[in-house]
This record gives sequence, C-alpha cells and structure tokens, in this order.
Amino acid sequence: ARGKNDWALTDRHDVETFLAALPQTRSRHLTVLRQFFRHARRSRLILVDPTVGVSSGRATKGFTGRTLSLDHQRALFWRWTTEESIHPHEAAHGLLALLHGASCQEVRMLKLGDIDASTRSVALGRRPHPVPLDPATWTQLQRCLVHHQRLGTENPHLIVTRVTKARTEPASAAYFTHLLNGAGVSP
Repeated sequence: ARGKNDWALTDRHDVETFLAALPQTRSRHLTVLRQFFRHARRSRLILVDPTVGVSSGRATKGFTGRTLSLDHQRALFWRWTTEESIHPHEAAHGLLALLHGASCQEVRMLKLGDIDASTRSVALGRRPHPVPLDPATWTQLQRCLVHHQRLGTENPHLIVTRVTKARTEPASAAYFTHLLNGAGVSP
C-alpha cells in the first residue's frame, strides 16, 4: 500500500504504521518483527534494522494493578502481627504478600522443605534466591507450622486445610482467593 516492494526499503515509519494498526497486539508483533529483521540483516537482505529504537508502547513491565494506601498497609500489618485471634494462614499469607510481594500461587505451593530455619528464609516460587524473612513474618510462619503440627498431617505444604489434610496436594486456589476476606482485601 505504501509503494515499497523490497524489504530493504522498509524504514522505522513503516514499522510504526504497521504496529499502530493493531495496538492491542503491538508488543507481540514488534517482537516478531525484530526477530525477522535481525535475521534479514544477518542474511544481508537489508542494511539497517528498521525496528531499532521502536518502543513496544508499554511503559513498564512491572506491577500495574491497584495498590493499598500507606495507612491501609499499616492497618493490615497491625492486624496480622498483633491480633492473636487471626487465623495463622491469613496472617502468614497477608504478610508474605504485603512485605515480600508473594503471589497467591507462591504461598499456595510453599512446602515445609522450602523453609530454612537456620537463615530464616523461604524459597518462594521461581525466585532465584531464598527470601529472608523479617521477624513479624517469621513469627506468623511459625504459627502456621504449629497449626500444621496440630493437624497431624503428612501434607508437605505449609498451608493445609481440612480438605487437604489427608492428601499431599496444596490447598485450593479458591481457598487462597478468600483467605484475606476477613482483612477486607483480595489477593
């Protein structure tokens, strides 16, 4: 449509025009275009890669969801560290998420073998290094371990429910979806 019949004539403006036509898939299309033009340059089909310097349009790859205000975070921290009536699962999950950025999946899959008492750290998910725990989180983790022992279960996961007590699988994802309801937050 632009009157170009050779890949060597493609410039950055052409790439931007193509990507602008499909904004929802811009990042994915740009990845494929970069691979193609990198190959074309190595194969000497083109002299200049027109995708160099083209932005994917995403401002950040980090967390873009809703965050809690500082006062709300303080209230939750107070709830999970001082109120003894709070279930240990809620307190441990809440503090791991609040202070260490642990996802529901990371806490759900946390096994007893992932806890290192000598360094007071845990191996969370695919993180490359063990996560050192602060005293408050470590205390709530210990409460979970006591609760685990009281259940008398062979389940290797830290968070064990009545349903998973006799099994070896982790607690359900639905359990974690509602675990923090008492605190008025959702994961």
